Amino acid sequence: MTYSQEKSGEQPNTYFVQDRSNEQELERLRIQDKMVTAGMGGVLPEQSDPARFHRVLDVGCGTGGWLIEMAQTYPNLKRLVGVGISKNMLDYARGQAVELQLGERVEFQVMDALRMLEFPNASFDLLNQRFGMSYLRTWEWPKLLSEFRRVLRPGGIARLTEGDIMIESSSSASLKLAQLLQQAFYQSGHFFTPEPDGVSSQLVRLLSQYGFKDVQMQVYELHYRAETPEGRDFIEDAKRGSRTLAPFIRKWVGVVEDYEELYQQMLVEIQQADFVATLKLLSAWGTKM
Repeated sequence: MTYSQEKSGEQPNTYFVQDRSNEQELERLRIQDKMVTAGMGGVLPEQSDPARFHRVLDVGCGTGGWLIEMAQTYPNLKRLVGVGISKNMLDYARGQAVELQLGERVEFQVMDALRMLEFPNASFDLLNQRFGMSYLRTWEWPKLLSEFRRVLRPGGIARLTEGDIMIESSSSASLKLAQLLQQAFYQSGHFFTPEPDGVSSQLVRLLSQYGFKDVQMQVYELHYRAETPEGRDFIEDAKRGSRTLAPFIRKWVGVVEDYEELYQQMLVEIQQADFVATLKLLSAWGTKM
């Protein structure tokens, strides 16, 4: 166990950044949360009647941004619970909920979803998971989806959102770093295929195969341009992510001799006035019958 894990009380798990006391990673997740929700058009853009969900569970909730925005957007929600493995991130999320006077409706619990979701059967109307690829390996999906079915009530919805590794960018260095991350995801067992959509392409199949009905999907393309608020968030996410994910890439791809050179090149390229990038996300959802 590293010193940082001893100090923070964090335990090693399969999340791709082992040092979850890292403030850079916390800030990256906070920025990414806001950036992705806004780019998708809100917390539940593809759901025709979000008001019917009264009890919501967010698995792997990170810094809590999605769940807190759910509470703000839908005041009718009775219970909103976020679970994650990192005490550091959940302490931050809990503080945000209290500051926004949502503490009575929103709660955060330290919980390892890969072991068990510690809730009674049929506890929730909606179960949300976003970017599970950051901690889930391919062989862990069946058990987790079984847990999703168990804690959902009949008629409840399981909603999964995953992203492709960057599909377009005017920064050649960004694309090279993304390719290294893609390779690391596949080598570590987080991706089903070595392609950029190594998880997102499997979501419909996974939900259908493991017992959900009426499975549907929605694809989102998020565009980022320099000198826009969204573009600035993207740049901050990229700057932090390329640092905090470097040990994960080194572990699974090997030492990349020119990594620092690529990182510095990326910093220059993504801050150019003509910088553009496109990300693709896919949400899939199914019903527990």
